[in-house]
Amino acid sequence: MKKPLPDVRQNTWEFLRDPMIAPTGFREYDARWQYPEAINLPGMTALGFGLGTQMRRRGVDPVIAVGNDYRDYSVAIKYALIVGLMKAGIHVKDIGPALSPMAYFAQFHLDVPAVAMVTASHNPNGWTGVKMGFERPLTHGPDEMAELRDIVLNGDFDAHDGGKHEIVDGVREAYIDDLVGDFKMSRKLKVVCATGNGTAAAFGPEVLERIGVEVVPSHCDLDYTFPHYNPNPEAMLMLHDMSDSVKASGADLALGFDGDGDRCGVVDDEGEEIFADKVGVIMAKDLGKIFPNATFVADVKSTGLYAADPELLATGAKTDYWKTGHSHMKRRVHALGALAGFEKSGHYFLAEPIGRGYDCGMRVAVEVCKMLDRNPDMKMSDMRKALPKTWSTPTMSPYAADTEKYDILDRLVAKLVAKHEAGDTMACRAIKDVVTVNGARVILDNGSWGLVRASSNTPNLVVVIESAQSEDEMRAIFAEIDAVIRTEPSVGEYDQTI
Repeated sequence: MKKPLPDVRQNTWEFLRDPMIAPTGFREYDARWQYPEAINLPGMTALGFGLGTQMRRRGVDPVIAVGNDYRDYSVAIKYALIVGLMKAGIHVKDIGPALSPMAYFAQFHLDVPAVAMVTASHNPNGWTGVKMGFERPLTHGPDEMAELRDIVLNGDFDAHDGGKHEIVDGVREAYIDDLVGDFKMSRKLKVVCATGNGTAAAFGPEVLERIGVEVVPSHCDLDYTFPHYNPNPEAMLMLHDMSDSVKASGADLALGFDGDGDRCGVVDDEGEEIFADKVGVIMAKDLGKIFPNATFVADVKSTGLYAADPELLATGAKTDYWKTGHSHMKRRVHALGALAGFEKSGHYFLAEPIGRGYDCGMRVAVEVCKMLDRNPDMKMSDMRKALPKTWSTPTMSPYAADTEKYDILDRLVAKLVAKHEAGDTMACRAIKDVVTVNGARVILDNGSWGLVRASSNTPNLVVVIESAQSEDEMRAIFAEIDAVIRTEPSVGEYDQTI
């Protein structure tokens, strides 16, 4: 197979013949492109050929589970990927339309080492990509992605005979059975199930009904045009819609899922959006009573309450703050033997004996319902109000080109570290520390903080602020962080702001 070309030029002879792949699509922990502007179908075949080559060189048993999300172009992309895998002599077990966590589940259910899930995740239509791994329950991290990128872009493929394509039925049903188990609610619970017409529509209502929940469906008809909003439970548009549904139906809470079902968002009975990092603290407090002295992992975008909530600390829990990103978090949970990991974006990583360590929005939905069942005298709003009060922003994403964002971030981190070293203040408070494990998390002397990092998936920076004191302080921290960001003229506008 030819070495892929970096320029994807549509409506040319070469576009229909030669593999074309924009190098920027190889991200920290998955692959993601705009299709067909940045990758064509022969390019996706090259990606599959490269993944199969990588599996064989690493001595991985040449069998892989492959699925696709519910977008009209995902099936074509999946089959192009499968052709490449078969060229490397890989036995492909095709599980059909799926959620990403269903594909991860298939690794265990079918007892295969590897997985490749064709999905654009929460990105809008026009994007595609692949989440992949061959060390269950882990997915590719930066080292594996760099190795795969070099194999593919250099055309360094190893062809093997014996490739096979097998359609495997029944994985969806087995996945739902595994989620439900023998659990049944003992209290009445009315839940808005919001899927944004994405893949989770084929799973969420059934899962919740089977555990004994009264379901209020919200945009649960499969429709790959996403006529209401892009399914992303971190976006305020979806959260506000979930809130409206709770208020209109009198539901006890709303649970919302992203395009490939590995994330879950929560709105309480009062229609208040609870950002996922706060939901994580609520869950950790409950789980800490069942599993004392547990270790949890939180990403650097998450609330400081993991290190400050007195009820959580009373269980003996310890929390490790780590790099944002589903692959980074899975690996850290696995490495520390943590009970769970929580990410502000809505990825939750529930390990044994609760889950298998991968991110699954459906598993989180079931566990939130179980938590409410264990606490029959409490509403979701009661659990929210029991947390110490903080003021936090949504995740804000100013534009920064993929080819520039990491260089921009390096300069911003250096400027923020310099402010700390110079003894400068922020929002009239002393800077206690600047944590640089993933961007720069500027921590003030009262526990308030502001973060800037680079998005691993899209051409953006990521900004999050939390104040332990007031909304005014939150806004003041944002203003000072943003002032540093604005020293970089190529950074664009925010997708949303406070």
